[in-house]
Amino acid sequence: MAKLHYLIGMAALALAGCQGQDGGDAGGAARDQIRAVGSSTVYPFTTAVAEQFPRKFPSFKAPIVESTGTGAGLKQFCAGVGAQFPDIANASRRIKKSELDDCVKNGVSELVEIQIGIDGIALGESKAGAEMALTEEDIYKALAANPYGKPNTAKTWKDVNPALPAIAIKVFGPPPTSGTRDAFAELILEKGCDANAEMKALKTSDKDRHQAVCTKIREDGAYVESGENDNLIVQKLVANPDALGVFGYSFLEENLDKVRGVKLQGVAPTYDTIASYEYPGARPLFIYVKSAHLKAIPGLKEFVAEYAGAWDPDSGYLKRRGLIAAPADVRAKNLDIATKLTPMDPATVN
Repeated sequence: MAKLHYLIGMAALALAGCQGQDGGDAGGAARDQIRAVGSSTVYPFTTAVAEQFPRKFPSFKAPIVESTGTGAGLKQFCAGVGAQFPDIANASRRIKKSELDDCVKNGVSELVEIQIGIDGIALGESKAGAEMALTEEDIYKALAANPYGKPNTAKTWKDVNPALPAIAIKVFGPPPTSGTRDAFAELILEKGCDANAEMKALKTSDKDRHQAVCTKIREDGAYVESGENDNLIVQKLVANPDALGVFGYSFLEENLDKVRGVKLQGVAPTYDTIASYEYPGARPLFIYVKSAHLKAIPGLKEFVAEYAGAWDPDSGYLKRRGLIAAPADVRAKNLDIATKLTPMDPATVN
């Protein structure tokens, strides 16, 4: 424990004395602004809290929030302790063990993990397009590079399922650095793959092979990587009425005048179906806070407290931004974590 206090103290000294290193965000002086990076899905929620923060705490500056994607954000976050490294990582999936290992290797020994709410991996289409309704298996057969171990030759949705229209398969979605992409693979593609008994058995006999066959997305133009900007995907759907898009539910809700949600397994993505996890693409959203920065970066503790108040579905303001509240017991647990700033247990990460 004494060693831990020493390390935290040294980190605080390094931060306080840091003169505009690497990132240049300190402007030549010790950094006095919170910096958050990561998920494009969580970005609007953290930005909303960042906008409110200086109004409630005028002695602190508004935090800097960057949309980099979950994977890229966690890479920056885990790169080290000091003013040149972010204080918060926004994540649309839970941190991976490999990422946590990188954190520890680089001296980021303690993280506070806070679930801020729930989101859904929404499939959307232009209101001018055909009204699609898909299964997890339809999506897997359409987008997997090698569905069930064989090269993907499907050109239209009808090739995938005779009941679907003969419309060319074109899906705009996030890149591999995105937590939305990871969640899409886990929650939808893998389930569609495991609808096949042989693939489900492969998960036990050869996990790596199963991962490749079930989650690798084709690269022949049927799936179009569209960066970390979910609003751009919405714009592309408007310009391409026969295409589909993959993005966080909040972006669907904000653009219901232009796009509509695609039913998955017969369930439309809505606030209620995602909150109840009835919608298959429902997923938790997180922020990660660097424990070593809590005493060194002005306002970081207060910002976390403001976030915890903002997610309440009755009194908070994040619901208006599209955040779906977690169940009451999950909110209570994470409010306690945010209040006490309790470090996460690394043993719980797979």
